[in-house]
Amino acid sequence: MIPTCVNGKVLHVDLTHQKLWQESPLESFYRKYGGGSAMGMAYILEHTPPGIDAFDPQNVMTIFVGLPTGLPISGQSRVAVNAKSPLTGVIGDSQAGGFFPAELKFSGFDGVVIYGRSPSPVYLWIHDGQAELRDASQMWGKITGESEDMIKADLGGDDKIQVMQVGPAAEKGVRFANIMNMCNRANGRTGMGAVMASKNLKAVAVRGTKKIKAADPQRLRALAKKGVQSIPGSAMEDMNLEGTSGVVLSQNASGGLPTRNYNEGQFEGATSISGERMNETILVDRDSCYACAVRCKRVVSTSFLDQQVDERYGGPEYETLAAFGSYCGISDINAVALANQICNQYGVDTITAGAVIAFAMECFEKQIITLKETQGIDLRFGDAQAMIQILYKIVKRKGLGDILAQGSARAAQIIGGGAEDCLAVGKGQEAPAHMPQDKRSLGLLYAVNPFGADHMSAEHDPVYETKNTDQLGKQRLKQIGITDLQPSGKMTSEKARILFRTQQSFSAMDSFCLCMFVWGISFPMYGPQEVVEFLRAATGWDLSIDEVMKIGERRINMMRVFNARDGFNRDQDTLSTKFFRPLLGEGPTSGVMMDKDSFEKIKNDYYRAAGWDIESGNPTTEGLKQLGLEWVNI
Repeated sequence: MIPTCVNGKVLHVDLTHQKLWQESPLESFYRKYGGGSAMGMAYILEHTPPGIDAFDPQNVMTIFVGLPTGLPISGQSRVAVNAKSPLTGVIGDSQAGGFFPAELKFSGFDGVVIYGRSPSPVYLWIHDGQAELRDASQMWGKITGESEDMIKADLGGDDKIQVMQVGPAAEKGVRFANIMNMCNRANGRTGMGAVMASKNLKAVAVRGTKKIKAADPQRLRALAKKGVQSIPGSAMEDMNLEGTSGVVLSQNASGGLPTRNYNEGQFEGATSISGERMNETILVDRDSCYACAVRCKRVVSTSFLDQQVDERYGGPEYETLAAFGSYCGISDINAVALANQICNQYGVDTITAGAVIAFAMECFEKQIITLKETQGIDLRFGDAQAMIQILYKIVKRKGLGDILAQGSARAAQIIGGGAEDCLAVGKGQEAPAHMPQDKRSLGLLYAVNPFGADHMSAEHDPVYETKNTDQLGKQRLKQIGITDLQPSGKMTSEKARILFRTQQSFSAMDSFCLCMFVWGISFPMYGPQEVVEFLRAATGWDLSIDEVMKIGERRINMMRVFNARDGFNRDQDTLSTKFFRPLLGEGPTSGVMMDKDSFEKIKNDYYRAAGWDIESGNPTTEGLKQLGLEWVNI
């Protein structure tokens, strides 16, 4: 029997031929993949030919929620989007929250599989078990706020309609373009917005009235109550008050706040872009995702360069504060807030956009690019006005922005003259704002992760290091088979095993579409055992932690196979040379760097932990068979 918490329906959309049909997967399919990007990968591996370009119409894109999405409990309203990435050339993966995920579930479907390219711009309208393609030519070229209003008006003005859309940057082919919902929730990183726009699909609008029911409503209510009661006096209360912006100062204190394009680990202006400063100055509200009690989303109002920052576009989180702040040497929080708004209006990833600009600033300071290339913009670290000017050029693909819109790795190849020395990327994706020089396992994660440098694919080192882990953390680590806590500041073979084990856990959360800030180990709301209790209450299945972890492992292996089909192997599990050079500046990480020989050795330990072939770094036929993936061709 299909669990009561799922619809048992997947929508297929052939944009080329304007055809839509429904599929009813078996219960075994749901139990094997859980939903989210694991379920998406099953369709992608079946229908996407190897070797195609990311902008080829044959690049299948999937949009899936999880089995428990839409239930009345914190941290479940997430949606995963997958396709081949135009930024990296490997598999793309992107997660977002908000109200769209739950509304998609209410509309009668558990996911959407999208094929081909429409002859003209369209949007997909899904409502109470029905779906249709509608003309979007009037919305094409509009910023997200304008097009969302137009779509809702076109559908009768129902405020409960949720819209997932691409902005003008995606339409112009910016390779790190997002998919936005609520104008401030982003399926960011890996350029899924650029893929969607290449299909002439402007948006997916959803509305539904179906009630999602848990198999055990009483147990679900008890878990929800327990979670709410755990917030006061815990890290979740800090998450409510400051969101992720609350870690700016702690990252800076440890020497792990990327500064001036990852050349330093401490920023003298950190206080000015901190969560505390945001709360004191420009924060006006805290927003939430569907049914979530944490309310961690920032909402700000301010202005910079006579441009108003509208509450509609949310506010900057930690990664954005770092990318447009310390990465670029900028300490004006108003400028960072405006940059965040521009990204949300035009639909681009804030981490990549800020990192690309920081890369260009270093190139400018080293005279690799000059005022001629920047068209008169004095693109130096610390110049907030220059940062905003070049950001507009990127989202509109004007001048130097046309090159930077390719991402820094491609831009470096175009620019030449030593520009590659200024890169801070993994698999061609810009490194997020957690530094491997401070958190040693992250360097390995940034290299081996199937979709490039990412900070939300495994636990960070401090969680399982002896000096940082509290009793609750130890209990939760033990639940997923981690008992040997590790020393700080060193990379060990056991850390490589732990990295893969926590990567399995995070991968499972991305398959069930659960928020990492609510479900996991780092925060005290819910741990691995409670994840299993929740999934049991939701589905009625007698799940175990091992089965949940296996779903996460299955997802990682499918992504790795997707890359291997295109010829990727351990040679691409690498990082920019910048990570292997001593950090500059002051502070605890000054002079610290990653060691190349140790890095290569620890990669072998990681492959062993994953059960992969050491020579290629890819899954084996036998390993895939053990995961029930014998149907996958590598």
